[in-house]
Amino acid sequence: MTLISQMKNIKKKISGKISFNESLSKLSWFNLGGPAKILFRPKNLQELSIFLKEVKAAEEIKILGAGSNTLVRDGGFNGVIIKFGKFFSHISLFDLNTIIAGASILDKNISSFALENSLSGFEFLSCIPGTIGGAVKMNSGCYGNEISKILVSLQVMDFKGNIRIIQSSDIKFHYRGSNLDENLIFISVTLRGKKDNMLNIKNKINNFVNKKKITQPEKIKTCGSTFKNPKDEKAWKLIKDSGCAGMKVGDAQISQKHCNFFVNNGNAKSKDLEELIYQVKKKVLDKTGINLELELQIIGEKL
Repeated sequence: MTLISQMKNIKKKISGKISFNESLSKLSWFNLGGPAKILFRPKNLQELSIFLKEVKAAEEIKILGAGSNTLVRDGGFNGVIIKFGKFFSHISLFDLNTIIAGASILDKNISSFALENSLSGFEFLSCIPGTIGGAVKMNSGCYGNEISKILVSLQVMDFKGNIRIIQSSDIKFHYRGSNLDENLIFISVTLRGKKDNMLNIKNKINNFVNKKKITQPEKIKTCGSTFKNPKDEKAWKLIKDSGCAGMKVGDAQISQKHCNFFVNNGNAKSKDLEELIYQVKKKVLDKTGINLELELQIIGEKL
């Protein structure tokens, strides 16, 4: 049975929106990318479970969060993209020090919620683009903080539609990643901080945000850091020292403000960004012997 045939059967059982050949460009911070063969927006957990139990090709499924860390190729994605909505962006206090949040809530909104409830430890999330689900998947962090330090547990659903809880202590986190199975969909997270004075928390947030404004580009079409920092090195410095500052391919360019941020100046294609990435990797490797590893993910088909 083809994916399209499977979708027709699933549509009879759920009310969540299933669309065909919908452009993904508006769902990516680069504003780039072709269509998804199938785009599914589940209304709740039950619908997500039904959908996954019906779909047979798990390898053709991708979860797209805020699109802040994803480059979608011009040919689109020849499979299923699952995009979470409001049901998955809830947030609440479990106890005085603990927050429960849906996987699709923005990191900065968690930081704001923690501030309102005098909870410290979440300040760095004000500077992390994207959703909390993506942050856990990437073990995102900045300024000496990482999501793994505040994660208590993770609620997940496997591609068979079954839910389970994974304790943070059972996850082996590393720089920008973990040993979590790729075939898991993050549903919600439990995070723990500590009580502090609201003014102290606000000052920490302001310090982080101001530092980010000074060093990173704002209000442009970018997806944050392009490459991971190699051990004991900074990717931006390696790129700069390899003579890549300001490099362009088409309308894709390395940011003038931060060498590890690649931007779409308005009319770039995904292939331009990908070619720029390839050229920078090669120049850095030739100059330094270091093979830069991508921090953003590239999905889909080339035209």
